[in-house]
Amino acid sequence: MLNPETGGPTVAVVEAYAELARRVLAGPARLGRTRLVAVDGPSGAGKSRFAAQLAAALAGSLGGRPPVVHTDDLLDGWDDQVTFWPRLDEGVLAPLRNGEPGAYRRYSWVRQRFLPRPVPVPVAPVLVVEGVSAARAVVRPELTLAVFVTAPASLRLARAVARDGPEILPELRRWHDGERAHFAVDETAVHADLVVDGAPPLPHDADRYYVRLP
Repeated sequence: MLNPETGGPTVAVVEAYAELARRVLAGPARLGRTRLVAVDGPSGAGKSRFAAQLAAALAGSLGGRPPVVHTDDLLDGWDDQVTFWPRLDEGVLAPLRNGEPGAYRRYSWVRQRFLPRPVPVPVAPVLVVEGVSAARAVVRPELTLAVFVTAPASLRLARAVARDGPEILPELRRWHDGERAHFAVDETAVHADLVVDGAPPLPHDADRYYVRLP
């Protein structure tokens, strides 16, 4: 098969979410008592699906799904692509470092403002944070697992347009430029513990398995 970023040949391996969940739970808690999992990668790559399937796999051992925070919910519009981080750190990560529950206010992309009701984030054995720049350098020392999900740029664009409509294309192209610049400087994929193919041609049960890239 071909690497979705380089187009060159690569070797991919089908792995089980259940086994990855066991790996996470066996890892050290580095954010207070919490094992922090970051699911990063460009828009449209399949991060949300991966985070949801991993959370489902963790649920059996934890007696319920772990909290999942989507960084899109913390953005103050399109221009807050990577500058949202203090909001996440102050509201969620800092309290968890101290063994206390956190909270954040969700941004409404329809109303273009943050909603007044806070979303609680309990102290839990695992927290999954999903979104562009979730595994950035500043948080790496506190991560139990850093995942980078990737897919071909043309497919990612098509997925985003199908989800949100063609009217977002101008903002989306700016967004793609911004995330490419961030990943180049941050070297996120290089430092990730796991690189996942978000559009694998290999036949597999996508509810139970994912495809790991070398």
